[in-house]
Amino acid sequence: MSKQFRWVGALFTVALVLGSSPRGLAQADPQNYLFNSGQTIQPFFAGWAHNPDSGYEMHFGYLNRNYVDEQHVPIGPNNRFESGEADRGQPTFFYPRVNRRVFSVTVPADFGEEEELVWTVTVGDETHRAVGWLQPEWEIDPNPLARFVGGELAANQAPTLAVDVPRSVSLRGSLTMTATVTDDGLPPPRERRRGGSNVLPTFEPEGPRLPVNVPQIQPENRLRPTRAEVGRLTVIWTQWRGPTGVALDVQGEPGADQATVTAAFESPGDYVFRVQASDGLATVTEDIAVTVR
Repeated sequence: MSKQFRWVGALFTVALVLGSSPRGLAQADPQNYLFNSGQTIQPFFAGWAHNPDSGYEMHFGYLNRNYVDEQHVPIGPNNRFESGEADRGQPTFFYPRVNRRVFSVTVPADFGEEEELVWTVTVGDETHRAVGWLQPEWEIDPNPLARFVGGELAANQAPTLAVDVPRSVSLRGSLTMTATVTDDGLPPPRERRRGGSNVLPTFEPEGPRLPVNVPQIQPENRLRPTRAEVGRLTVIWTQWRGPTGVALDVQGEPGADQATVTAAFESPGDYVFRVQASDGLATVTEDIAVTVR
């Protein structure tokens, strides 16, 4: 092949690349790119269960498409239920990525099979909805561990939980929340399996090494609910409502029946924190409302 033809072929290839690049660069496919911020929230219906008292529990979760940034969407036109009351106890603070079965809405026993419960969330100019109804295939077993624990489930009592926290704090100060828990000792502790099935094989003593030019997701930078192990119980603090920018940190080592977290705030406003204590079978929840001056 002559030099002339080689140059023509090279210029033709460059023209194709340059001609198609504006469209390719202008439209980032969300299926192939990971975003730290600037993305929307997708609420979703996570199934329903029979309420032991009466009616049904409709479970919901959400996907915050950002990998880093949390979002705050107040109750109102941008965060509402379209059927009945707009405020059904849904969160206004959204942690990054997937959060399953975050909350449930109780509907009466006469909730019809054709009725729908719709949660709508708008971020920017994009609106997404979660539609829940009593489709039989979406029924959830409220006690999925019953088949494994047998009679322990019937004998087990939920933990007790008391949270000591001031109801207001100044913006420059920090908020201290102390959770005191007790339990009946059920279910009995089970021996944890040792080792892991997801350990990568390696021929190097220090473990596998990734190429330095490969971008890596850093999950340690992602905001998550704060948890502590108090004896055999797990205590979790979740920001439920309020502006973003709250830092929750466990203070010291949890005691036999207590754990303490501190909260530092970037913005004044009204906040709600959800505190949960679980023994693995039963969970008790307390919501704490705090005003930051």
